[in-house]
Amino acid sequence: MIDGLHWEAPERVHMPVFNRLIPEGTYIKKSYVLIPHHPTIGDYSTYNSCSFPNPVLHEGTIFLSPSNKMIQEYFSPQEQTAFIVNTIAYSSVGRGFSTLIMDDTLTDSMVVDHAITILDTQSPVFMRVHLQRPGQRGYDISQSSPDKPYHRNIFAPGSPYIEAIENADRQLGRFVDYLKESGIWDDTILIITSDHGQSRVGWHPLFDEESWQTPLLFLGNGISRAKTLDYFEQIDLAPTIVGLLGKKWQSREKQSGKFVKEILTASTECNSLPRPTYIKTINQQIKEFNLLKSEFILLSEIDTHYGNLVSLLENETFMEPFYHQDRILDWHKAGTIDHLIEANQKVLHMMRENLPVTTQ
Repeated sequence: MIDGLHWEAPERVHMPVFNRLIPEGTYIKKSYVLIPHHPTIGDYSTYNSCSFPNPVLHEGTIFLSPSNKMIQEYFSPQEQTAFIVNTIAYSSVGRGFSTLIMDDTLTDSMVVDHAITILDTQSPVFMRVHLQRPGQRGYDISQSSPDKPYHRNIFAPGSPYIEAIENADRQLGRFVDYLKESGIWDDTILIITSDHGQSRVGWHPLFDEESWQTPLLFLGNGISRAKTLDYFEQIDLAPTIVGLLGKKWQSREKQSGKFVKEILTASTECNSLPRPTYIKTINQQIKEFNLLKSEFILLSEIDTHYGNLVSLLENETFMEPFYHQDRILDWHKAGTIDHLIEANQKVLHMMRENLPVTTQ
């Protein structure tokens, strides 16, 4: 994991290691993660210490629950697993790892040092190595003053984000070199991605679509080489990892992701078949809902009818509510992802219908 990896970074930033690896595996230029919201109040914060994409990544579903099984829990404690990251922000998804290192004081280089030490002394079947600094530097840029040459531009000359990404690429190179020199490369599947994207202005604002998109690369034993997929979404990552490691994903029908077998060398899956775009669709719905609701709030200043509509949107008495970001722990009430999207679409249709023609 290279935190906050912009989908264009491999093309716009000096990332020779990552770019050299792309032809060796299966590449998705823009994979989709759930909108990177991180409520710090309410029920979500009671169970989760990090933004939506991380529990979704480990649980393989958008219907989040403390009772959901995470990737690492398919293997631990019978087999060794590990998570190394230089922040304590991911403590809630660290449950069940046999080795867990979360330390704010570590550099990205030190994270890789720890990962190599673990591989030298243990035999983890699954390990998440997370380099946090690029995402932090993206946040720094979002808060920078106008006198900085990189103010609201992560790709500007002198950008600390560029420096952090280039360093992360070097650390990736160190890790890959170790895997090859130690003789375990041929038995390893390496997945390189991020938990969320990055806005050009820095950080990951909810409604900037670049926050939802990040590169994703699979390579190693049994993975197709020089292959690209047009779409991949985050709920499929956990069941794909579990499937690659020979376990059966305990799915709940349409409530969780699937093992994406198109990445396999031996796969007979047709790459041209359309895949459900659940995450992308839900993100777009949430974005539109919030923008339309804002318009209703502004209109209520001149016509209180719109104030009633705002109240209606949050009231379950008269209609099924919109499943927006602040209701995420209630998303399971929709039953299936298909129904959640359908219910959201009905609310959006009502909102559009009630907008004055002059504002549309």
